[in-house]
Amino acid sequence: MEKSSRIALVLGAGSARGYAHIGVLQVLEENSIPFHFIVGSSMGAMVGGIYAAGTNLKLLEKMICQMNTDIFYDIRIPRLGFMAGRRITYLLELLTKKKTFADLNLPFYAVATDLISGGRIVLEEGSVAEAIRASISIPGIFTPVRKEGMVLVDGAVSDRLPVDVAREKGADIVIAVDVTFGPDRQVEIRNALDVIVVSLDIMQKYHFDLTASQADIILQPKVGSFSSRDFDQADKIIALGREEAEAKLEEIKKVVGV
Repeated sequence: MEKSSRIALVLGAGSARGYAHIGVLQVLEENSIPFHFIVGSSMGAMVGGIYAAGTNLKLLEKMICQMNTDIFYDIRIPRLGFMAGRRITYLLELLTKKKTFADLNLPFYAVATDLISGGRIVLEEGSVAEAIRASISIPGIFTPVRKEGMVLVDGAVSDRLPVDVAREKGADIVIAVDVTFGPDRQVEIRNALDVIVVSLDIMQKYHFDLTASQADIILQPKVGSFSSRDFDQADKIIALGREEAEAKLEEIKKVVGV
């Protein structure tokens, strides 16, 4: 790696399985693996944005493992979504310290999808909490975020592993973390959330196959036995993220030149 090379960390979508991103980040940080910016989609945007805001990863892990996530589900009479999203917005503002993109410790880009244009939207200005809230807004579950004439929903609809966004933003080297399409993937359908999330997975499989090959390193934590709603299994999922990063550590060091 040349000293001028720009390294991007791309964190993909995956609902509860996205907690594995925390474990990956912990290992990269502990081993001084450099990266110059983060691109995140859906749960990857949530973890990436919170990290870029300066939140300590160990404290984040403790909080998530002890938190009852049910308290953030403000279920309402459906109009544009079953959940209004006000409580999760409050949590995101707390974890990002109400920072704007300009205030972040590390450049960060959040991927969402505009229902009006049908296109992928890369959010990089304004409130970080609002951008994350847009990127995690699973269609039909969370009320979309309206912004500048757009109606924004989950980044997974248009790009669940935005490697090409990292390239567009100037990355010479891309480390990507996929928590959806690993070889251990299992599918379990029990409720409406599973139906929606698995449908998004199927829609994105072809695009994923094309974009994943553009990454220099791809990490796929073995989280396939967990469902999209296993938020109460955070400790196990984070541990699997650590396990995958540690297994690929020498390969990562070689690619980035440390």
